[in-house]
Amino acid sequence: MRVFGVDPGLTRCGVGVLDVDNRRKATFVHVNVIRTEATLELAHRLGILAEQLSIEIDQMKPDVIVIERVFSQLNVRTAMSTAQASAVAMLAAHQRDLPVVMYTPTEVKAAVTGSGRADKKQVTQMVARHLNLAELPKPADAADALALALCHGWRGVGQQRIVDQAIKFGIKI
Repeated sequence: MRVFGVDPGLTRCGVGVLDVDNRRKATFVHVNVIRTEATLELAHRLGILAEQLSIEIDQMKPDVIVIERVFSQLNVRTAMSTAQASAVAMLAAHQRDLPVVMYTPTEVKAAVTGSGRADKKQVTQMVARHLNLAELPKPADAADALALALCHGWRGVGQQRIVDQAIKFGIKI
């Protein structure tokens, strides 16, 4: 399964792609951070993000798009730009008939580090360790996108195994 993780952001949008086998072994494929200039008009920034995400999705040919779920933040402006970037990623997935799965930051941290309260440094270190990367993925948006892909890869493969077994034994789910 090829998993395309998106850490949504308007200034920096992290993209991380992993291949995950049926034993839940994740292999690094690609990481990038799509950037837009804060001085540009919002519509233009969203357009750039849409174009770049579309290019990356078309090149990587994922089976699923995984996006960090927007959570309540004290800074409404930040929450809005994150939500707008999430919507762009969801639309790009929809246009390609790809499933979208969302996880909260706490779910991702727990999956990757074992603690839902891990800080960004711990997440980055564990992503590098799990993927046997020679260097830490930077900036944090890149590491977060890979963490999202890891989280779903581990959870999604387990779910797919259940579906495969049900089909094998003729059980309707």
